[in-house]
Order: sequence, then structure tokens, then C-alpha cells
Amino acid sequence: MEFSIQPHLENEIVRLIPMKEIDFERIYAVSSDPAVWANHPNKNRCEREVFKNFFRGAMESGGAFLVQDKKTEKIIGSTRFYDYDEKNKSIFIGYTFYAVEFWGKGYNYSAKKLMLDFIFEKVEKVIFHVGAENFRSQAAMKKLGAKKVGEIEIAYYGEPLRRNVEYEIKKSDWLSDSDEN
Repeated sequence: MEFSIQPHLENEIVRLIPMKEIDFERIYAVSSDPAVWANHPNKNRCEREVFKNFFRGAMESGGAFLVQDKKTEKIIGSTRFYDYDEKNKSIFIGYTFYAVEFWGKGYNYSAKKLMLDFIFEKVEKVIFHVGAENFRSQAAMKKLGAKKVGEIEIAYYGEPLRRNVEYEIKKSDWLSDSDEN
């Protein structure tokens, strides 16, 4: 069986559903709120044309998900795996956003835990890029146990260069942290 970076994943809190082209309107309904992007370097992703570019990148990544609240079945956000590097046994997780009403309630941690538990069956390192001024997401990285490894300028899919903080979690650290909990 071929390895996929876009499986169905779920736990008691969230369901990660592989994103498809037909999901544009459902996920745009979440992303069209300017408050969703308030902490992000690319604050105009709430605009339909700008979000179309974001969505195109999601489709091309081959690893994008809709995040669904398992209890209400409401689509509450999106996240993705991208840039899988089989040779270096690494992958990125990112491009994550949630409806504001779901911030700070454990949904992001729950979704990332699902993703990390799954992907560490295939990789040794997961990398995250977070906007340098996105302190909310940086705090979420620390909560996951990610370590800051530096700063970098990157251009998200089809967007201008932005300053980001790079974090990583190594498989050995994730497994030892999971054993402690």
C-alpha cells in the first residue's frame, strides 16, 4: 500500500477530512472572517481572490485537510502536511487556521497531535513555519513541544516573502513526551 499524507484521521474532538476541490465554499466560509487572519503575516487571505490562491496551494500540496468539530460536524478550519522529503525523513505541517470561536479550546492541539502521531510512523522530523509576529501560533508550537530552531524569510504559496520563525519536533522527542503523558 502506498503512503499518503492525506489520510482520514480522527479522535474524540476533531476529524481531519482530506480536502477536495468541491470543498472551496465550505472552507472559504471559515476563512472569510478577517479576524481569522488578524495575527497572520498575510492578513488579506479573507478576500476571496487571495483565498483562491491559498486554496490552490492546498490542493497542490496533496496533504490538505478540513478540520471538523466531531461533536457538531461543523467545519472549523484547515491544516496540511506539505513538502514531504522521503530522503531526509521530514515533512512540514502548517497553513493552519481556525474560526475564531474555536481558538484556545484545544482543537488545534488535538488536530496536531493526530497529525504528529500519524506522520511519525514515516518521518524523523516535522518542521513548522510561523509568522514572526504571530505570537498566538508561536505559543501553540511551544505547547506542542516544538523547539524554535531559527528565523527564515519564506514566501507562502504565491505570496510575498515574510519573516517566519522555524520550529521543529523530532520523532524521538515526540515519542518520549507522549510516554510521559
